[in-house]
Amino acid sequence: MNPAATTPGRDVQCADAIPWMLACGRIPEACAVTSLPDVSEVNLALPAWRTWFAGAVRLVIDAVPDGSAALFFQSDIKRDGAWIDKGAIVIRAAEDAGARVLFHKIVCRRPPDVLTYGRPGFTHLIAVSRDFHCPEVLPLPDVITDPGRQPWVRAMGIRAAAHAVRFARDHVGAKIIFDPFCGVGTVLAVANALGLEALGVEKSRKRCEQARTLIVRNEEL
Repeated sequence: MNPAATTPGRDVQCADAIPWMLACGRIPEACAVTSLPDVSEVNLALPAWRTWFAGAVRLVIDAVPDGSAALFFQSDIKRDGAWIDKGAIVIRAAEDAGARVLFHKIVCRRPPDVLTYGRPGFTHLIAVSRDFHCPEVLPLPDVITDPGRQPWVRAMGIRAAAHAVRFARDHVGAKIIFDPFCGVGTVLAVANALGLEALGVEKSRKRCEQARTLIVRNEEL
């Protein structure tokens, strides 16, 4: 990536994010915006996935400077009749890693009052940091009712991603947006559209190719 380039760069690594982050270490000037996989997306039993998930949260926090932030989009999941609050796992893991919650917002996946029949109707948007102090007032709604277009069924909406990237750019001062579980590249494309460099990691070769080429239009942000 070349921060001096006129057009923001996009680097997508085809790799398993966990060993990649362990090998890479801290990424200067980066802010993380990501969504960690749930148990249906990894080959682990539920108890092992919980441990894996908490460890992944810490690695994401470790990947950015202490004065930066990590933002997580996480939807709850239902297993064996019980709901698992992934937002709560993020917060506990962040606090164990020495970070604190900057804000906790809600992104509607479905319109309010619509029955979802056991599927999550909303997503947590949680920002954490070790050293960054968030302004008392942010131009970011507590409930984001229009997440925007989803380029992939598991992707966050483009408008929701834009809220997170603008926070990283305008308040954290990030120059690079890092998404270690980038999927088809929604966050990366939004980062480029908003003038920032983008770095993503994705295990699927097919999704890597999609993440390298996805474009979002300005009117979608």
